[in-house]
Amino acid sequence: MRKLIYYVACTVDGFIARENGNFDCFLSEGEHFADIIKLFPETIPGHSREAMGVNTPNQRFDAVLMGRKTYEVGQAFGVTSPYPQLEQYLFSKSLKESPDEAVELVSGEAVAKVRELKQLGGKDIWLCGGGEMARELFPEIDELILKINPVVIGHGIPLFRGDVEAQVEVADIKSYDNGIRIVNYRVKH
Repeated sequence: MRKLIYYVACTVDGFIARENGNFDCFLSEGEHFADIIKLFPETIPGHSREAMGVNTPNQRFDAVLMGRKTYEVGQAFGVTSPYPQLEQYLFSKSLKESPDEAVELVSGEAVAKVRELKQLGGKDIWLCGGGEMARELFPEIDELILKINPVVIGHGIPLFRGDVEAQVEVADIKSYDNGIRIVNYRVKH
């Protein structure tokens, strides 16, 4: 069965963005990108793939889940199909239709949709963000893969916006000279 993986960048103090949604505090280059491109090439947005020389087939994921606020980050720059190399699902209770025919709008029960997707064959499912959606889908998250940036910001959008609790087990840690750590946790529900 497919797994739901919350793969996201965060600060040392557990924020995925500033309070205004900006993520300028994260390192945008460095040695860790070679591993990201090798292990998760499908997580590079479609509009950036050519410029970065990424033409590798999908390795880990074949579907991406985005909350409305996460989706709107790219939409503000005219990007309506951010990951054309993946099945794209936009979760929103306020939108009435998808901004792009390549993006499926999910306005119903998010957990039920994820359970349905997990039953389908294929690669794992990438939960791209954000914090509210991660809280709502927490019972279905199988792994956390955190790109921990060497910065503390004190306030912002947390990994999970709301109450969640579970034990996690470290499956892998990779540290880089620039201070980035990529930590893979298995969630024990």
